[in-house]
Amino acid sequence: MVTVINGDGLILGRLASIVAQRALAGEEIAIVNVENAIISGSRARVLANYTHKRYVGAADWGPYFPRRPDHIMKRTIRGMLPYKRPRGVDAMKRIRCYVGVPMHLVGKETESLELAHMDRLNNPQFITLAAVCTNLGAKF
Repeated sequence: MVTVINGDGLILGRLASIVAQRALAGEEIAIVNVENAIISGSRARVLANYTHKRYVGAADWGPYFPRRPDHIMKRTIRGMLPYKRPRGVDAMKRIRCYVGVPMHLVGKETESLELAHMDRLNNPQFITLAAVCTNLGAKF
């Protein structure tokens, strides 16, 4: 059974840490509407951080940082897992991230995580993941 989590209005880092813990415990998780997840901080600082991550290294050998919101979400979750170990590899295989809601998940009951909700945000400044990705040049 797949747990469907709606990422609309959830804080990116908190969502990623909760999903990583649950995936390590053996739960299969699908995250929908990842483009509506939020990142706290001023718009200029967040965009500068993600632009720097994107252009670190060289084009020939990396490290490569994604542009699309679903790939950035998966990369954020990967940073919270032991992804080079067998249990981390298995946990990554149990996680799916989607922009919008795919056809096979339409009508399924979605879960919204209260611990990662925007109401718990201390900083009134935030930016959506879609805005960050658009700045990085993503077309989704």
